[in-house]
Amino acid sequence: MRIAATQAFPGPAWDELDVALLDGWPPAEPQPGVDVLAVAVTRIGAGELELFPDLRLVANYGVGYDLVDVEACRARGVAVTNTPGVLDAAVADLTLALILATRRNLVTADRWIREGGWKNNWARPRLLGRDLAGARLGLVGRGRIGSEVARRAEVFGMEVVSHTRSGGVELDELLASSDVVSLHLPLTEETHGLISRERLALMQDGATLINTARGAVVDEAALVDEVVSGRISAGLDVFADEPRVPEQLFVLPNVVLTPHIASATAETRAAMTRVLVDNVLAYSRGEPLPNFVTPA
Repeated sequence: MRIAATQAFPGPAWDELDVALLDGWPPAEPQPGVDVLAVAVTRIGAGELELFPDLRLVANYGVGYDLVDVEACRARGVAVTNTPGVLDAAVADLTLALILATRRNLVTADRWIREGGWKNNWARPRLLGRDLAGARLGLVGRGRIGSEVARRAEVFGMEVVSHTRSGGVELDELLASSDVVSLHLPLTEETHGLISRERLALMQDGATLINTARGAVVDEAALVDEVVSGRISAGLDVFADEPRVPEQLFVLPNVVLTPHIASATAETRAAMTRVLVDNVLAYSRGEPLPNFVTPA
């Protein structure tokens, strides 16, 4: 079995595999003989699959697999796996961190000190934040990660409501009534642009949008307009065209930005590698794949 990867993954489990690292993506030349391809945040469609004529498994490092054309893989007899379950807590932690950082103006306060702004008067109006206790948190999606966020938010005294495909609060009502809106849903044809310009306009003045899901779930241009106006704030870990980030966001005090690091703890990333390796080893033994991704 020949395994190729776009990069090395952290944690001791990675050493259980004999892996050839690719020199860039997509590779400049066809890669015959590669049975397994391990990838992270990598676009794989019909064109990329043509470069791997013997491929039988794409092992995706992460829960989201929207960059992998699962249907194109299926048509070529290529299975796809992902790494669910082990990163829920880490993503929920970062979500709460973004809520706190945004609602309490932590980045602005940090910058103010570093720029020498703290002289005598500490009670600067621009540093005044908003309480979490008593605020309403609206979760768009309440799967494993959303449920972990809810559990943490309730500890802070937030009122939690949610919208899901199967019920809960209607989406427009949730947007209009929540102090903080946090997105926890996969990127699909159905959810692409779900938080549209019209829906962003429903949010209350002073509300906050948190996105640790996928950037394209939101109309990014409309979101930029809203935060530039100062009407709402945002905590963003994901963007529509990563690693590109709209430059207008860089100077705004009401936006906190992180570079898609919701799962980026040493423990979680090692656990994700363990799951990826287990999928590869199951394939090598001819066993059922633990985390087989079924085409939608």
